[in-house]
Amino acid sequence: MFRFHSLLLFRRLRRHRRQFSSATTHPLELPLSHPIYIIWGSNTGVGKTLVSTGIAASSLLSSPSYFHYLKPLQTGFPSDSDSRFLLTKLRHLFLRRTGPCPSLSASHVLLNASSAVTGNRGNDARFPEEENVVGGEGIGSSRLFCKTLYAWEEAVSPHLAAERESGAVEDSVVLETLQRCFREVVESGVGKERSEVMCVVETAGGVASPGASGSLQCDLYRPFRIPAILVGDGRLGGISGTISAYESLTLRGYDVVAVVFEDHGLLNEGPIMSYMRNKLPVLVLPPVPKDPSNDLMEWFEGSHNLFSNLREIMVSAYLERVKKFHDMSRKARDIIWWPFTQHKLVPEGAITVIDSRCGENFAVFKAQSTEVVAPLFDACASWWTQGPNAILQAELAREMGYAAARFGHVMFPENVHEPALNCAELLLDGVGKGWASRAYFSDNGSTAIEIALKMAFRKFSVDHGLVRNCLEDTTNERSTELMVLALQRSYHGDTLGAMEAQAPSSYTGFLQQPWYTGRGLFVDPPSVFMSNNTWSLSLPEGFQIENLKLGNITFASRDEIFLKGRDTSELAAVYSSYISKLLSGYRGSNNIGALIMEPVIQGAGGMHMVDPLFQRVLVNECRSRNIPVIFDEIFTGFWRLGVETAVDLIHCVPDIACFGKLMTGGIIPLAATLATNAVFDSFIGESKLKALLHGHSYSAHALGCMAAVKSIQWFKDPCSNPNATSGGRLLKELWDDKMVHKISSHPAVERVVALGTLCALELKAEGRNAGYASLYARSLLQNLREDGIYMRPLGNVIYLLCGPCTSTDICNQILVKLYKRLEEFSGSNN
Repeated sequence: MFRFHSLLLFRRLRRHRRQFSSATTHPLELPLSHPIYIIWGSNTGVGKTLVSTGIAASSLLSSPSYFHYLKPLQTGFPSDSDSRFLLTKLRHLFLRRTGPCPSLSASHVLLNASSAVTGNRGNDARFPEEENVVGGEGIGSSRLFCKTLYAWEEAVSPHLAAERESGAVEDSVVLETLQRCFREVVESGVGKERSEVMCVVETAGGVASPGASGSLQCDLYRPFRIPAILVGDGRLGGISGTISAYESLTLRGYDVVAVVFEDHGLLNEGPIMSYMRNKLPVLVLPPVPKDPSNDLMEWFEGSHNLFSNLREIMVSAYLERVKKFHDMSRKARDIIWWPFTQHKLVPEGAITVIDSRCGENFAVFKAQSTEVVAPLFDACASWWTQGPNAILQAELAREMGYAAARFGHVMFPENVHEPALNCAELLLDGVGKGWASRAYFSDNGSTAIEIALKMAFRKFSVDHGLVRNCLEDTTNERSTELMVLALQRSYHGDTLGAMEAQAPSSYTGFLQQPWYTGRGLFVDPPSVFMSNNTWSLSLPEGFQIENLKLGNITFASRDEIFLKGRDTSELAAVYSSYISKLLSGYRGSNNIGALIMEPVIQGAGGMHMVDPLFQRVLVNECRSRNIPVIFDEIFTGFWRLGVETAVDLIHCVPDIACFGKLMTGGIIPLAATLATNAVFDSFIGESKLKALLHGHSYSAHALGCMAAVKSIQWFKDPCSNPNATSGGRLLKELWDDKMVHKISSHPAVERVVALGTLCALELKAEGRNAGYASLYARSLLQNLREDGIYMRPLGNVIYLLCGPCTSTDICNQILVKLYKRLEEFSGSNN
């Protein structure tokens, strides 16, 4: 039996807008069991519903199949209903082709304001429930399902209709409703071939027309990233509108598989096909009769072959997409060499196939009982670089597209362009405010460190009389071997010079760097952490602590750790004495040309929080010896620790500091090394040989600088970042304090550090289960991935990273899931 079901879910809200969380209740999964497409228009009135009807007719008339038509937003209802149009035209087409009419039913079930929220159905007085049933003989087993999800009376843009009728619908609600409809598509196709079921989602108006909340529809539906059919415009001006719509979709990461539009005799297809460069098919429909009395049956009959071709294109693109997903893991294993990965330890099926990214989530392919593209919260913040939510991601794409189109790439020595100048000014007025006067651009964090070392060593050499003020080339002159003062567990990058400036570790051993010597004095620093609800201090061996009071090694709160008033404590004197003796006893102390350290948090070394008092005392001791100070803020900068710069936490400034990662929102590589005027002046002279002879072909590239400007401004502006406080220099607390304390008391947990966007914990482990090479956390992380959280360990240390814009609700949901899995993990290891 061939049956039509049309269900209208209508929602009328109270006059006071109901607010919804940006996070949906259920993961927004896109099923891949059958083709699902979204129909976009380059403008309103270009024939989206005609195209939807033609695709439906091609599917249902050619062979037995199921077709789902979804209209999320409808205005002008009930006088205008795209769902009803499609239903009516298909009924007439079947009568025309087959004679007896199959059973048709059209049921409009309306939801009022309260029932839309609770999920209970109810009727709106103005739109009574209606039933239309026409009897007849069925044909095959085909079915049509039509649904209009939300509708308003006035025939204007959804955002305006919703405002005037007090019927706003939040984006998250629309997406959740659409998600439920997708589940019904899957259920209807159980036992059927992939191509026997198809679903189209028809948008309202044009690509950038607002939805009911005011969000542009191209942004509203982006979390699903549904493959697209673009209905172009064959009218005068339609070439521009069609190309603009296409660019708006591709700029947001949509895959457009075909462009189709009505022929108005203007040959718009020529320029559009030329612009597309044969990247995708452009289909031209015959002119649509303008006579209102024409039922369009002849037109649909005449367009049948074209719509059949379009449907074949859609099915083919869908099958190719699914095939790629299945092949990618195998192909990657055969040809890619991953960083920091022992390939022999990567089990079959463990490779995550990422389809896209939307804000804080990966969209990953899951080949389970029902294949889906599902969200996975990126708790690694893509290796500490990511910060944008979905809105900023789209903004950055536009800014970078503009920069690429305007500048491409231009060389930087003795030149300037607006993005670089704006970025430098923001850096010096932000993370470098109060101490830095120069910004030096490079391409990544490791090279920013190399540059910082060169700067520091020159400054030290000038201050200590090691550089002659001469013009001759001193290439082969090496009178002094300069060293660094650094911390144990430090990590400053993987280039050879940066590795020399960090303590021996798994990253610097003979297997990794046979040239490594470790050119420095490496100090074991005190660390602070939470354990069993208490913030405690751990002092390494060598400190004279016999007479210290308990109050010096435990803290009432985390904030107490960062108090500047600790400078007068007994512990500060202990630190000063320890450092002074260490430097005095080091035979190469006169050759220590720089202090380099990660302020507050040591990242790759195990997410340890170093006592900020110790670091402050260390900086002061180096100042007294005229040793330049370098802060490695590649990880810690730009609100990663809840402040714009870690300078605000340790209450002292460097001479040089390195920034990267989150500086551009993580969307493109860029790094900067900031320095004082005194450091800069040590490179000034009459000879070019005295200049800083270091550079990169992509120094200060416009795309990176533009992204950095946008990201920095976005993160610090409370209007765009609801977590920003104190003029943008601070973030509000993101991790629920009660849950952090609860996790710190868990029997499987050794220590916890929660600060800013970071929440890290060390699992209790011994022997081979401890340390960087440990696989101890593997089962725990696999279970968390099943919960929609992607994490990557540092041995038995695991960490969560969110972005500066991530909502506290999301952070708390993640902590709850983590605790639940810790309970299971603890039980399985007892």
